[in-house]
Amino acid sequence: MKTAAFLYPWDVVGDPDAAARVADLGVQQVTLAAAYHSTRALTPRHPRHRIVTAQHAAVLYEPDEERWAGRELRPYAAGDWALGDVYGEAAAALAEAGLEVHTWVILAHNSRLGADHPDTSVVNAYGDRYPWAPCIAQPAVRALLIDLAAEAATRPGARGTELESCGWYGLAHLHAHDKTAGVALGDAAQYLMSLCFCGSCRDGYAEEGLEPELLAAAVRNALEPAWAGAAPADARIEKLLGHEPAAATLEFRARTARALQEAAITAVRAAAPDGFQVLLHADPVAHHCGANAGVDPAHILSVADGVVVPCTGEPARVAPFAEQEAPGAVLAANLTVVSGMGGSPGTLGEDAARAAALGANELRLYHAGLASDADLAAMGEALSRLG
Repeated sequence: MKTAAFLYPWDVVGDPDAAARVADLGVQQVTLAAAYHSTRALTPRHPRHRIVTAQHAAVLYEPDEERWAGRELRPYAAGDWALGDVYGEAAAALAEAGLEVHTWVILAHNSRLGADHPDTSVVNAYGDRYPWAPCIAQPAVRALLIDLAAEAATRPGARGTELESCGWYGLAHLHAHDKTAGVALGDAAQYLMSLCFCGSCRDGYAEEGLEPELLAAAVRNALEPAWAGAAPADARIEKLLGHEPAAATLEFRARTARALQEAAITAVRAAAPDGFQVLLHADPVAHHCGANAGVDPAHILSVADGVVVPCTGEPARVAPFAEQEAPGAVLAANLTVVSGMGGSPGTLGEDAARAAALGANELRLYHAGLASDADLAAMGEALSRLG
């Protein structure tokens, strides 16, 4: 079973031992960040630092000025945490160590964009903006994300890409010093809090036969039990919002996400060499928002070469993709293998076997750069047993 580990360029650049260390784990591929959101990350073994603070979403290479000249919405260059083409430098070192390198591209997750251009953000039913969540229904946002996908995915030497947050983003995001856990929101309430009411989305709801103001009021009314602590965690969206509004909003959002996914994949393939692999980080529940975009499994496997599915503690998430008739599709189970982040590197073999039994044919390990020495040793031992 082919296995890939996620890495940031700063895990490799400046550490002459990093590439060989990852290769020695027994992985065949590294999925290396080329465009990433703001983060604060540990680098437990780096000879020069232990913490990297990426202050805003940025590309980790030098963007093509001809492509972006004169455009109001464009990718941001990184600051001193990733100057120049650190992606290219890291990719070269990993390739020299015998590893296949694929790009890791974050799309609809960008707090800096929301801060600089507030009108691009998702707006909830209460009028609150989510600056970390660009609204993919807006034409200018879609144009940015599609061109970013084409540029960031197809870095020189890359054999493929994994597109993350290629769909709707919403409430469920660990924003800086997050303080949103005071009220437990179930799956349906998370969805309602993630519905966007910007101008483009209001137009979209109207096209589905909904009156946007009435819909926003209905969403607020449906959420009242949650604020009182009286909403059952397993309440269904249709029960809270009503069948027709729930179906219409999901249809608009699913159609919008599918259009972005199709356009981004088409743009990547147009810019990539033959044989370039395009995968999407995906969730089989269509209304889910976030890094793993909610998709229709049959549709996404008809346009992408496969999916990367979050399977930590929930290996069954891969099953709806395995049920599709998509011969040759990559169904990669993404497993967290960092103990401090809730992962279990010691049970990697058992977790991989469970995911494989449900249809997974590849593994992704999140995240080799963040793991302790003990976690890395456990990973390497498990992979050696997997063969």
